[in-house]
Amino acid sequence: MELKTEIKETLKDAGSTTLTLLKILIPVSIIVKILSEIGAIEIIGNYLSHAMGVVGLPGEFGLVWATAMLTNIYGAIVVLFSLSLESSYTVAQVTVLAGMILFAHALPIEARIAQKAGVKLWFTLFLRIFGAIAFGFVLNLIFTNFNLFQNENSMIWQPDIVDPSLYQWIIDQIKYYLIIFLIILGLVALMRILQKTGAIKKLNNFLKPGLEFLGMNKNAAPVTIIGMTLGLAYGGGLIIKETKSKLLTKKDTFLSLSLMGLSHSLIEDTLLTLSMGATIFGILFSRILFTILIIVILIRIINRLSSKTFERYFVN
Repeated sequence: MELKTEIKETLKDAGSTTLTLLKILIPVSIIVKILSEIGAIEIIGNYLSHAMGVVGLPGEFGLVWATAMLTNIYGAIVVLFSLSLESSYTVAQVTVLAGMILFAHALPIEARIAQKAGVKLWFTLFLRIFGAIAFGFVLNLIFTNFNLFQNENSMIWQPDIVDPSLYQWIIDQIKYYLIIFLIILGLVALMRILQKTGAIKKLNNFLKPGLEFLGMNKNAAPVTIIGMTLGLAYGGGLIIKETKSKLLTKKDTFLSLSLMGLSHSLIEDTLLTLSMGATIFGILFSRILFTILIIVILIRIINRLSSKTFERYFVN
């Protein structure tokens, strides 16, 4: 009887969390699809082409980054592959681009999730876009001054031709939503098992020193780890659930989502950008170090603010 109750509660929690995410994902996905169809990505890409010189990249990479920011990394890989058929690029250039994509991609969906979880939309967009530019600038400076990874890039994975029809897009979206539900169901079940066995308490205590260094409560550990390893949609979805249960303070939520915004999906996204030909030095190790540096700076800034100012400008 207890097992039946646990299964029922798990399904209920997973369904509720997924429904919360779908309320964000479905309308935003439709808007992004419309923007894509009317050529908004190309327009944004043209504007970004002028900014690419700041980070030492060719102007056409602006279209790749615009595609990543409005859609996802998969779309950016398709665009980069098309460009690579006509031009050659260095491993350093692709790594800088990949690093910027990792910091700022799928913004309409992921920034909205962060907003729903409690962080102001303007801050998430500022942190991720300007964080990406700053990271790209520093990485390009290192590669240029030390003459690193200047050999010609070769894409490991070549994307298949995508069916552009509206019907196929709808089918793909439905598959994506089903996958999200299944993953969240698995995560909720795992969280319940870890809570019942006391593993979460041990994990929290183990990570407590590191989280305290970053100014975070140990209760933020499980969802932050999920977001960093699996992705912002899953971690963000669970944080939305946790904030409703009042287990996380506004500061914990803010720092956790900021950390996840800069470094999330460290497994899948890292593998994707590796397939572009980027070096792991730039897209994983440097990304994590840069994220820690930004979070430490961010903590110092918000600690100087009054609670009233912090809540007025940074959290919902």
